[in-house]
Amino acid sequence: MRSSLKRDLRKVYDLLLNAFGPQNWWPAEDPFEVMVGAILTQNTNWGNVEKAISNLRDHGSLDQASVSSMTESKLASLIRPSGYYNLKARRLKGLVGFLTTEYSGEISCLKEVPLEDIRRQLLSIKGIGPETADSIILYALERPVFVVDSYTKRIISRLRLAEKNMGYDGLQRIFHENIPEDTGIYNEYHALLVRLGKEYCRPRPLCGGCPVHELCGSA
Repeated sequence: MRSSLKRDLRKVYDLLLNAFGPQNWWPAEDPFEVMVGAILTQNTNWGNVEKAISNLRDHGSLDQASVSSMTESKLASLIRPSGYYNLKARRLKGLVGFLTTEYSGEISCLKEVPLEDIRRQLLSIKGIGPETADSIILYALERPVFVVDSYTKRIISRLRLAEKNMGYDGLQRIFHENIPEDTGIYNEYHALLVRLGKEYCRPRPLCGGCPVHELCGSA
């Protein structure tokens, strides 16, 4: 692993921001929509999530009360484009049940809960793992936690900023210890890594024109 992680991580961020500009992520009208999107995006691409969310919106069902009251089969049919729709319908029901039981449906109350506690509570919901929980915390609750996804793992490994087989917690720790604890920076950095992973740092990389090509240990 390289030394001077703080310097190198900052350089990656600056190069990506200069190349791509602000990403304005997560695209949603309210925190609940972010939460829904965080579950629907599991094991699928964002284009499919958008179709599922549009179905919910067109049906007038993109709110906690509607998700809670409709049958699981009806909810599954609306989110069908996202794939694994029966499973995701159960997970959405579980999320809404948690919000209702623990916080009377008031998402704003979650912003007052210590970060470690709310993360632990989200992880206790069946079907919500670290990436989904942290996406909810960062993008819906606007709390400073870095989201690690498959793009992050691939890019940071290729840049030799982390060991290839490092797990979620270890990768997250690299960012938490070397990037200022700032919600806006964590948000932007993660979104920029996703953009890089989609356009250049694919499983079979397209290195020509890559904004961080000069830093890449795989080049």
